[in-house]
Amino acid sequence: MQDRVVCRMTERWYVIRTKPNSDGLAASAMEREGFKLFFPRVNVPTGEHRRKTVPLFPGCLFLRCDFRAHTLPIVSRFPGVLGWVRFDGNVPHLPDEVIAELQNRIDAIHGSGGLWQKFRAGQLVRVSHGKLDALAIVLDEPASPEARVRVLLEFMGRQVPATVPWRNLSLDPAPSDESPLKRNRRTRGRGRWIREFGPKAVTQT
Repeated sequence: MQDRVVCRMTERWYVIRTKPNSDGLAASAMEREGFKLFFPRVNVPTGEHRRKTVPLFPGCLFLRCDFRAHTLPIVSRFPGVLGWVRFDGNVPHLPDEVIAELQNRIDAIHGSGGLWQKFRAGQLVRVSHGKLDALAIVLDEPASPEARVRVLLEFMGRQVPATVPWRNLSLDPAPSDESPLKRNRRTRGRGRWIREFGPKAVTQT
């Protein structure tokens, strides 16, 4: 993870645009010439106990410099860089507090296992594993990307409890109106269970 940046009070943060899939190339080239950069990256789960590091803001890098002491650097000369982010011809700066908050958010993301989809109890999802492709309702929120998730699965016309790997779940983009799971909702919304339905009821069955 990138170290926190300590800068002089006369310097400010600005945003530069990069070419597609060129953030790392641009950052490396500029840092070799002594530019101070903030390149926010996060870990994304790609499978069981596997991660990859990706830019949090693809196409953007944050550059620290002092325009009062120097002319505007020509950043487009670096490989992978398109130029400055401008509004009405001006290059705006970002307050230090914004960068500090981004750094804190990245710390929190890494502390919770990276950037991953956290399904909520009562949420309708699709389970895909091998030849299995079915709808389910999440019973418990997963604690980590490695956790198995308890769901109420629609299987062969029945609704049965099951535990499935987190990575085999996805939000159903277009739930079918004919699905028994949608027709017979088990929650009132926001994870509130109706009467006897819920994690305890499924555990007891």
